[in-house]
Amino acid sequence: MRLRVSHVTRYRFDVPVRGVVQSHRLIPAECEGQKVLDWRVEVEGATWGAAFRDGAGDQVRTMVLSGPVLEVAVAIAGEVETTDTAGVLRGHREAVPPLAYRRTTRRTRPDKAIAALVRRALEGCDTAPDLDRAHALAAAVADAIVYAPGETHAHTTAAEALAQGAGVCQDHTHVMIAAASQAGMPARYVTGYLHASSEEGAHEASHAWAELHVTGLGWVGFDAANKCCPNEHYIRVGSGLDAEDAAPIRGVTRGGAEESMQVTVAVEAAQQ
Repeated sequence: MRLRVSHVTRYRFDVPVRGVVQSHRLIPAECEGQKVLDWRVEVEGATWGAAFRDGAGDQVRTMVLSGPVLEVAVAIAGEVETTDTAGVLRGHREAVPPLAYRRTTRRTRPDKAIAALVRRALEGCDTAPDLDRAHALAAAVADAIVYAPGETHAHTTAAEALAQGAGVCQDHTHVMIAAASQAGMPARYVTGYLHASSEEGAHEASHAWAELHVTGLGWVGFDAANKCCPNEHYIRVGSGLDAEDAAPIRGVTRGGAEESMQVTVAVEAAQQ
């Protein structure tokens, strides 16, 4: 499938700031399941700095805007050819060992309720292969959290989302990572895009899902919000320990100002 992405993140300040420095993780990863045909990240007036591939295999680039700055618009336009690998991440170069992802954060730390969810999900699975256990965890998380936009916020933890029983893809992913950690499986947060119609469940164009490290297969994606593994409808961009660590844009401003953010994203099937 050929997918076309249009994504604009616009930051506005109530008073001019002296400058803005951002770190971008906005370029799709190169791997067997996706081939980047065209991809542009543009910021009017920006000076582009260092670009490198980090230990997780993600492409990172820095951007500087000199002040006075009232608005920053990060515009992405691109096209990616995707194929279905049944969620298995193949051909992705990275140096960080899987065991590094056994570490949890405040957002992904399991509590007693998550531990109980894992026990129920894996009952009778003591000798089951890792892949079967991972699917069982994903099914349990999908059943425990109803997809409901507006019920949680950017800082909601996995424990809070499970207690509430509702959330969005970020919450499903944090709970999935916490559950995998409780089960002894390395897991990480993945950001990207999803092409889906309004009839196909959780359809945020800017999307997130979990990857679990499965013995014999390596990293495998699980989108609990949509009860599936990533397929040709997905574009993988970056990863991290949680939503904050994997954030596509991180930055600092010089000068005190109130900031607001507006995001517009569209993912369409391009003509072959």
